[in-house]
Amino acid sequence: MAELADVFRLHGPAYLDKYGKTLLPSHRRVLQDVRACRTEDLDGHVYKCPQCLRKRYVYHSCKNRHCPKCQNDQADLWLAQKQALLLPVTYFMATFTLPSELRLLVRRHQKDLYNLLFRASSGALQKLAQDPKYIGGTLGMLGVLQTWKRDLGYHPHIHYIIPGGGLATDGTWQSAKHDYLMPEKALAIIFRAKFRDGLKALGLYDQVSTMVWKKNWVVDLEPVGSGQEALKYLTPYIFRVALSNKNILKVSDRDVTFRYRDRNQPGYQIKTLPAERFIRRFLQHVLPKGFQKIRTYGLYHPKQRAKLEVVKEQLNPKDSTPASQKTSKPKIISKASARFYCPCCKVEMIKVGKILRKRGPPP
Repeated sequence: MAELADVFRLHGPAYLDKYGKTLLPSHRRVLQDVRACRTEDLDGHVYKCPQCLRKRYVYHSCKNRHCPKCQNDQADLWLAQKQALLLPVTYFMATFTLPSELRLLVRRHQKDLYNLLFRASSGALQKLAQDPKYIGGTLGMLGVLQTWKRDLGYHPHIHYIIPGGGLATDGTWQSAKHDYLMPEKALAIIFRAKFRDGLKALGLYDQVSTMVWKKNWVVDLEPVGSGQEALKYLTPYIFRVALSNKNILKVSDRDVTFRYRDRNQPGYQIKTLPAERFIRRFLQHVLPKGFQKIRTYGLYHPKQRAKLEVVKEQLNPKDSTPASQKTSKPKIISKASARFYCPCCKVEMIKVGKILRKRGPPP
């Protein structure tokens, strides 16, 4: 089966030769890590069958967050960690999308404008939530940045999951007064104004056409069920990379063919791109080094966990454990060590040594 690593191994050297002098260090690192992931280029371990003495060489993962092989394993752990945040209320999904006219500017100033996108969207939600007509309190928000369309096009937007209510200044929980949480149109107007002000502060306002501020910006806000359902809905956005290996159909000497789903058409759509263009499309979704794509605000911010426990007590009066005795840290569930079984003897293989790149596997 074709993989992203195959694309980088076959076409990465030519791409580096052509663009290496201008390539961002984070892009170069992704090309290197994905190509080496779970191969002899990385260290590893040797396993041996205790009966037939068959050996198996297992190489380490690259652990790059843009590698399709390394992200899926983290989803279950993340879900387990977030259970402590859930409230017994209806949750909402808010999606903030930037107009297409801003995408080129955002791509040129990713770190600054991704940060601004978070500030403007979270600030708009909190500002409208303070209005007693809707909630009259502070929200809890968990947001994740996504930059791609399904065909690898560039489309920066943020998804938030939000419990249906907020904490008022008097310490009481205020449930949402409407089944839509708050009006989308008003939210979009505030979001647009905050993003505009942020561009002015960054000195980038003059690079934007005035027509952008006359357009209706798009904010989608809809109920997504319980907290469990909301987390499951959001998890793929957090741990999915721009394109998974299973959707890469063919890698040739010239092109890369992949499949994707279009919500407006049934089944999978097939697209073939020249290899250089495919790599460029994938790399535009590589985030700046150290950038946090998952952020929490309001009641979900780590510094507000004590207030979150107060809300839980109000919503779960049968839970008599005082907030002072509760821990704000979720239980961490460690992953079990990898297990491998001999294909001949069907018994578990035993780890017998390490693989080091300089010395190679042991005899």
